[in-house]
Amino acid sequence: MPPYKLAIIGYGKIAQDQHLLAIQSSGVFELAAVTSGHAKTIPGVEKVFSKDAQMYAEAPEVACVAICSAPAKRFDAARRALLAGKHVLLEKPPAATLGEARALVNLAQSHGLTLFGAWHARANPAVVEAAARLKGEQVATLSVTWKEDVRKWHPGQEWVWDAGGFGVFDPGINALSIVTAILPAEVFVRTAKLSIPSNRQSPIAVELGFGSEPPGDILTAIFDWRQTGPQTWNIEIQTRSGRTLLLTEGGAKLEVDGQTVKTAPSREYPDLYARFAELLAKGASDADLRPLELVADAFMCGERQQVEPFSF
Repeated sequence: MPPYKLAIIGYGKIAQDQHLLAIQSSGVFELAAVTSGHAKTIPGVEKVFSKDAQMYAEAPEVACVAICSAPAKRFDAARRALLAGKHVLLEKPPAATLGEARALVNLAQSHGLTLFGAWHARANPAVVEAAARLKGEQVATLSVTWKEDVRKWHPGQEWVWDAGGFGVFDPGINALSIVTAILPAEVFVRTAKLSIPSNRQSPIAVELGFGSEPPGDILTAIFDWRQTGPQTWNIEIQTRSGRTLLLTEGGAKLEVDGQTVKTAPSREYPDLYARFAELLAKGASDADLRPLELVADAFMCGERQQVEPFSF
């Protein structure tokens, strides 16, 4: 089978840092085009367009697209792609709202096209191992600590602070994607405290309290964009049988009862493209909306407190 000809829509930091290399090393996909609102030429890419409609007209060989634009723009871009008959990989989160995401799922299904909501943190082997070890267990406690420096990971990117930009939930949803993938219980938001800079629309820090079915004892998450120095991406779980599981490094390393049982260099994006190829071969879709549901519920029930202004 010849490589799938693929286009990137939205040539920002995540496309340049992660998608480009994953596509080039896949052996399954060929980067045929890019649409960008700012780049006129891109090394190694022959066809660069300012609008996706122009790309669909002038590059009909494109069979699938990876949408890496800001969340607020993903629905319209994905809808146009699906109506043009293209298979779609969506960078996380899949859309700015649950309604948009569900509409895309239905549209892809009605047109017989593949839609892949790419939760990249789930691709870590340690996350898969954690899910296997928790199968059949009952969770007593869950503690998520996701603290990083927004200036390092989103330098100068103002859209993350806009309404619909997700704020600290942009990285925090990665933790939620892991939690929903590994927990043997259904988890839902009970309480939320959103700390929002006085000059911004989206939170810089969040504290969550969860419920679950069957119930756990204490289930919490803290997301914070004000961390400097070493970054913290940890998920700790204690089961009612007395086991302790600790995922660190964003899901790349798993310890069970203090012993490392799985660690591997990150291959999140190469593995995502391998999964996309599998879905295309099967004519199937994979669009789990549970992490987005948790974020939506946090905004719905959250207590908002104003904190000091933020600027890059």
